[in-house]
Amino acid sequence: MAISNIKASFPCDVKKVWDTVTSLDQYEWRSDLSKIEIINEKQFIEYTKDGFATTFTITVSKPCKRWEFDMENCNMKGHWVGIFF
Repeated sequence: MAISNIKASFPCDVKKVWDTVTSLDQYEWRSDLSKIEIINEKQFIEYTKDGFATTFTITVSKPCKRWEFDMENCNMKGHWVGIFF
């Protein structure tokens, strides 16, 4: 199993970062995506510009603190944890 830890700092309010990262309808900052299809409040599908789909299931959402989701496509299955402070 591969594990990656990445840290980033942004010189702005944590709410702005949270709103940007968790928005499913304002994703222009993601240059790799063509669209996001919202299934329900816990699931969405991201499509790359080549049409490759990845399904996401949100497992934890604590605004401005923590966002976790499971992700799966035909090539991988995993879990992502984002901690905001």
